[in-house]
Amino acid sequence: MNTLASSSNFKGVLYAMLTAFLWGFLPIFLKVALKDIDPVSIVWFRFAFAFLVLFIYYLIRDRKQLNIIKRPPLILIIAAVALGVNYIGFLQGLNYTSPSNAQIIIQSGPILLALVGVIMFKERLNLKQLAGFGIAGIGLFLFYRTQLQTFIHDTNAFNLGFFWVELGAVTWVLYAVLQKKLVQKHPAQALNMVLYGIPALLYTPMTDFSAFQDLDFKTWAIVVFLGVNTLVAYGSIALAFKYTEAYKVSIIVTLNPIITLISMSVLTSLRVSWIQPESMTLYSLIGAILVIGGAVTAVFFSREKKKRVLAVQKEG
Repeated sequence: MNTLASSSNFKGVLYAMLTAFLWGFLPIFLKVALKDIDPVSIVWFRFAFAFLVLFIYYLIRDRKQLNIIKRPPLILIIAAVALGVNYIGFLQGLNYTSPSNAQIIIQSGPILLALVGVIMFKERLNLKQLAGFGIAGIGLFLFYRTQLQTFIHDTNAFNLGFFWVELGAVTWVLYAVLQKKLVQKHPAQALNMVLYGIPALLYTPMTDFSAFQDLDFKTWAIVVFLGVNTLVAYGSIALAFKYTEAYKVSIIVTLNPIITLISMSVLTSLRVSWIQPESMTLYSLIGAILVIGGAVTAVFFSREKKKRVLAVQKEG
């Protein structure tokens, strides 16, 4: 029993790590794609691509899974709309600010997810978890104020970016909570097929299809990568929620900004021409570290972990 649980937990951790890795590079590629395609059209392509791949797969391998399209559960529809808003929120925010800024701001999502456990499931806040919330809050405030100064000539753009990314964070929490419930009763990829299909349908009337006509090979490669990223990353996180606890998934995913920060630092030092260099002061970096560290602390010391430990002790 314990061996099976350990194997399942290891799978969940690996899937979460794959998601974190893909999400770490995602904002960089999104920022480059925004030079040639508007945010809504990019979001539509990502959802449509991922839906089409899964639909064809089930059409060939397991047609009974397509029945979920005919009568999707209400909470699955809500989760799909929330995910659709999350995508456009993050991308619109990225349009106004930088990849690293967007990645740090979006980390309020895992923090809010931990708070949902306190509010919805009446969990008590322990001191370490409360300290994590406080550290993350201070870090986010410091990061916001410091980075705002680097956008001194266009503070409205930075504030708009902050608002859009925060909207994306809030709707991601709604998606994550509902996905955790749904994945216990339905196959993860069948759920994702609907989660991709509904937003693709909703964004179709607003999509500029002419934007895809004159793309060169390099831009097409980036756009296809974004579609693959959606398919693999969200497929992995759905499986991660299935195989291990939500707090572990949140911790691992929360670390993905480190990949973005390192990548952008390297690109800035190389002075590449295809992406705008980032300006991050020492105080901004300290704020970013506090946000990530506080988020990890808040999630790590959640009550869910304690309950898991007690359950394992009882089994032993």
